[in-house]
Amino acid sequence: MIKRTLWGVALGLTALIMPTVNTSASAQDIEAVGAPLEDALSSGPLLPEAVLRSSALRFPSILESFEREAAARSDQLAADGAFDLMLEAEYYDRFTGTFSGGYAEVKATQPIAPYGAKVFGSYRLSDGRFPIYENIYNTNQVGEFKVGALFSLLRDSRIDKRRFAIEDTRLAASQAGLDVLLVQLNVQHEALKSYWLWTAAGNEIEVYEELLEIAQARAVGLGRQFRAGAIPRIALTENEQNIIRRKTLLEEAKRNFATASNSLSYYLRDTAGRLIAPTRDQLPSSEQLETLPDMQELLAMRRTDILDRRPELQNFKIALERAANKVELRENDLQPRLDASVELSRDFGSIGDGGPTFDSTDTLVGVTLTVPLQRREARGRLQRAEAELRELELRERRIADQIQVQLDNILTNLNAALRLADLADDEVQQASAMVAAERKRFSLGAGDFFLVNLREESAADAQIRAIRADLTGRLAEASFNAATMNMEQLGLE
Repeated sequence: MIKRTLWGVALGLTALIMPTVNTSASAQDIEAVGAPLEDALSSGPLLPEAVLRSSALRFPSILESFEREAAARSDQLAADGAFDLMLEAEYYDRFTGTFSGGYAEVKATQPIAPYGAKVFGSYRLSDGRFPIYENIYNTNQVGEFKVGALFSLLRDSRIDKRRFAIEDTRLAASQAGLDVLLVQLNVQHEALKSYWLWTAAGNEIEVYEELLEIAQARAVGLGRQFRAGAIPRIALTENEQNIIRRKTLLEEAKRNFATASNSLSYYLRDTAGRLIAPTRDQLPSSEQLETLPDMQELLAMRRTDILDRRPELQNFKIALERAANKVELRENDLQPRLDASVELSRDFGSIGDGGPTFDSTDTLVGVTLTVPLQRREARGRLQRAEAELRELELRERRIADQIQVQLDNILTNLNAALRLADLADDEVQQASAMVAAERKRFSLGAGDFFLVNLREESAADAQIRAIRADLTGRLAEASFNAATMNMEQLGLE
């Protein structure tokens, strides 16, 4: 009867510890963007909001950072597994020989964090006769129940590798989240820079096209005057020279625009991740774009708030915490090990083959002391951990100062760009007035063709400088928004 019970316990334990295979698979969520974004990317006007949304949702670097964060979260789950409940089962029996003893045992062990402890409970049932050297396997006929605990009093009492791994992976996951934010800020900043370079290149084409059209239209009038004998051939030749020079400027502007379009397509992607190259038809007008910001509002922002929110510095704070935890772990390695254990067992049922000595409640207490003498390996690891901590502290100070200097430079550049943009607009107005006046003098016969051409090209140069001054302001604004983590202006809200 007891032998059949042993077989039943063994089969039950086998079924209990067999892994369960989960055949269900959860589908990964795939980002799907609707038709409005597709329309904004494929037809004009192309505004910065659409560019930022496309890069935020589809740029590979951002998607890669999300996967790295997911991997870090998985490491955190794996570290938590060090405190998983463990189930052990064992069956032992004799089929031939002088003795007939056999037993089955199941044991559950649960590690717990305080004092690096673990608690356990077990049940064991035996049957038959054992040799004297296996007498410990005997139980009463209902079996033996046992509970106990093991815990550390010195080394591994406050921290051990398992608890260090759990905290370290938690902090690493937080760093991965900050890395996502940092990648997003950098990508959105670069996307904005590419967008403003593209719009500026498109606006420059319009200036040179207008300049060329003026020269080509003048060639028609000059041709009529030459045929009428009113002007010499040198005037036609000079105008043709102007046309060739202006065509050259226009071709260079078209080349720059094509390059800027290719660069911007790096951040414009469809749902499949394919690049979308913007066209000139998608260039926005100046009325469709927001004006540059007010410098006084930007200067009023508190620098300390900006620095506290920067992901680089938050990352350093977490890195310092991880390094401090590592120092604590290495200090733990220097301590002697003093482990204590307590165990309570009781047999139930009729007295078995082991006799009446097993029919009792047993309480056991034990202490184990291990003292490392030289501890050179532990000391070396501790010194390295302390040096790494000091290195991080110095690097954090350097990066904080670097961010402060960068922010000051951005504000300086933005302030100067706004003033230069105003001056460039004034220059355009003055140059346009000079062109109009010189053309009127020329039409009245009091002017000179050379001066008319010079005024026109000066006015075009003023327009180009105004475009580039506005571009400088736009780029400085983009840098400022990235430095101050203006999530709304970067399309991340």
